[in-house]
Amino acid sequence: MTSGAILDFARDGIVTFLKVGGPLMAIALAVGLVVSLIQALTQVQEQTLVFVPKILAVFAALLLLLPFMGDALAGYMGRVAVRIATGG
Repeated sequence: MTSGAILDFARDGIVTFLKVGGPLMAIALAVGLVVSLIQALTQVQEQTLVFVPKILAVFAALLLLLPFMGDALAGYMGRVAVRIATGG
């Protein structure tokens, strides 16, 4: 394996990781920002209030995005298997 092939393999893995994890992280960030803004506006400083909406939003997004995530991971595994089978 050449260094260029290794870099392409690593880049493909990072892009797949961002495709799978990025949407969930963005949703958690958005929900956390909204809840924090509501807390600041209402002056309710309960620290545990952030977790319940964030967990529910991430769980709902996970249910909706699971087919997309599975397809991205299956495609990556297929590309890895082809590289292993061809020897590089």
